[in-house]
Amino acid sequence: MENLKKKTFYTIFIIISFFAVFFATFFNVQTYHSEYTRILNNLTRMRNLTVKRPEPLNKEMKPTTEEELKPTNDEELHNRKVMDYEVYTFILNDNNEIVDKISHSDNVISNEIITKAKNIISNNKTSKVRIGCLYLESYAYNFENNNSLTIVNISNTRNMLLTNLLISLLLVGILEVIIYIISKKITEWITKPVLESFNREKEFVANASHELKTPLAVMMASIDSLDVNKKNEKWINNLKSESDRMSNLITRLLDLSKTEYLKKENFSKNDISMIIEKRALTFESLAYEKNITIETNIASKINFLCYKESIDELVSILIDNAISHGKENSKIKINLTHNKGEIKLEVINEGEPIPESECEKIFERFYRNDKSHNRKSGRYGLGLAIAKNIVVSHNGNIRAYSKDGYTTFEVKFKKIEH
Repeated sequence: MENLKKKTFYTIFIIISFFAVFFATFFNVQTYHSEYTRILNNLTRMRNLTVKRPEPLNKEMKPTTEEELKPTNDEELHNRKVMDYEVYTFILNDNNEIVDKISHSDNVISNEIITKAKNIISNNKTSKVRIGCLYLESYAYNFENNNSLTIVNISNTRNMLLTNLLISLLLVGILEVIIYIISKKITEWITKPVLESFNREKEFVANASHELKTPLAVMMASIDSLDVNKKNEKWINNLKSESDRMSNLITRLLDLSKTEYLKKENFSKNDISMIIEKRALTFESLAYEKNITIETNIASKINFLCYKESIDELVSILIDNAISHGKENSKIKINLTHNKGEIKLEVINEGEPIPESECEKIFERFYRNDKSHNRKSGRYGLGLAIAKNIVVSHNGNIRAYSKDGYTTFEVKFKKIEH
């Protein structure tokens, strides 16, 4: 259920966040493109007015007067005004020397602009248009070798774009908080029917198990009181066998129900090292029947706020599972470590590997990979589901994986000091 809620929440959050980021990005890109185009148009218009001067009649003829050095549409160039930007034009001779300076706005040509123009001329040997990144640059220019240089002061544009970007980021940040709250509410609304159905299912299982326990006990007592003879021995043995299986199933269902309703107020500080050590000892006789050796590497005196009976049940399930699926004449390793506020329990056995696609499914209720084997061994696919409930109720996580012929069940708890 928690996985469903998480997936629903993240799906809603990501979708809404995508649209918020998309519109913010679209606005900034459009504004940037618009300003870039306007700056380029200004540079182009000025370039069209500063056309090439007439060539001499022959190579020996040289321009003799300043009037001959100016473009043919000089008057129009001087009268051209630009309202949006500070635009300056510098007329150059054949040696790229400045022969005229024109301001196309009400601003006076400052020494800073003149210095900037000289630096551009000295650093460029060929014609070039440069606008650069509008978020970083203060000037854009169009340099026509041996003809003209147009400079546009884009510092105001840069400041405007940066302001828009910062405002967009701030708005997106605020929207993300709002989207988070909305996503939570929508997730609760969507998953509420599923949660109610899931809770009703759990209550039904618990109630049915309780109701079945008493009549089953009466049936088993009645079976034990029957006289056994050659004619009915086979049938009575079948009744006893199936009654025992049903009794075990009901017990496991009740255990599952208990682990789903563990309350934090029932937790107490326990030495988890001691719990695991004792439980490992009780399984040595069962492991001996399959010639399996249990090796323990358990850090001592690790105190953990937990429900002792549940942790004991968790360890029992994992060790029993390792023995049941372990190879004969092999080893089972039980490791318990504590590092940086995290407790890690590992139960490792050598045996048939778990397919990667099954590693999550094995913790589902009633999931059995090998149904025939589980029926013969009296298993119902509830043990690992119970184990997961216990781990989750203690704010931990559990996973299983197989590698190099070994299967590992790994449990991690966050240790909270009290």
